[in-house]
Amino acid sequence: MTCVKCQHSTVKKFGRYGRQRIQRYRCTSCSTTFSDPKPESPLGDMRIDTETAIRAIHCLLEGCSIRSTERLTGLHRDTILNLLVLAGQRCAQLMDEKMRRLKCKFVESDEIWCFVNKKQKRCRKEDPTEYGDAWVFVAIDAETKLVPCFTVGKRSSATTHAFISDLAERVQGRMQLTTDGFRFYVDAVEKSFGADIDFAQLVKLYGDYGQHDSATKYSPSPILEVISKIKQGDPDEDHISTSYVERQNLTMRMMMRRFTRLTNAFSKKLENLQAACALHFAYYNFCRIHKTLRVTPCMEAGITGHQWSIAELLGATQC
Repeated sequence: MTCVKCQHSTVKKFGRYGRQRIQRYRCTSCSTTFSDPKPESPLGDMRIDTETAIRAIHCLLEGCSIRSTERLTGLHRDTILNLLVLAGQRCAQLMDEKMRRLKCKFVESDEIWCFVNKKQKRCRKEDPTEYGDAWVFVAIDAETKLVPCFTVGKRSSATTHAFISDLAERVQGRMQLTTDGFRFYVDAVEKSFGADIDFAQLVKLYGDYGQHDSATKYSPSPILEVISKIKQGDPDEDHISTSYVERQNLTMRMMMRRFTRLTNAFSKKLENLQAACALHFAYYNFCRIHKTLRVTPCMEAGITGHQWSIAELLGATQC
């Protein structure tokens, strides 16, 4: 070993420091002290072992709440939340890097509702703007089941334009897009894609069970009529559908505890919600075998050639 300052080769051990007992050295020539370089960890500066961290992340990915993950792993809930945010940031960076120049023919888009800290009707004027209703805009490729992008925000024109603009940057070539009847999609698609897209909206008209029918209060309303509206280009009517993305909504509610209705497991911070979504979609794309495809969506789309592990998912973008 040589000195990091004068490059002299005569150095001697000079004790250890830290909880990990890292070896220190001192140069006999210039008296400079230095230590062994710290190995890169997918967990950054967090002081937990990788195996326990992966087990905690796996619990979160399988629908466990923060406190149930705390009981299963022995980690403190604050540590689990910090781990969630770290993993979410890594996964968001990975998705941003890998989801480029995608060749998607039939893309479906939808929004799923949740809330941050409190429901919209409970919000006050002095509350932060992130409180209240939150919507996750999701796009999915109907053929490969790949989720190329998502956006978390209010159900507004700004969020819709940001989501469609992000989708346009990731898809290469002409594609067919189907959305629900949300009115802001029309201007957003025209602005981001121009004339190079086949765009249709699927509008569903729902009925009502009645105000006094308590037995069916939480049941979905019956669909009375489905109307297809061609907005741009020449979309294939056989592929005007939102079935796959609506099935993805079910996957989100089943696999992320903070999306489960009528519980106290909702998101308390917008940052935690964004991190949970990024972790879920990265795991869904890279790690989880799709039952119909029998491979992961990224393997089906040709982005990767193997099924990723959670450790590989965390280590792919470590600094």
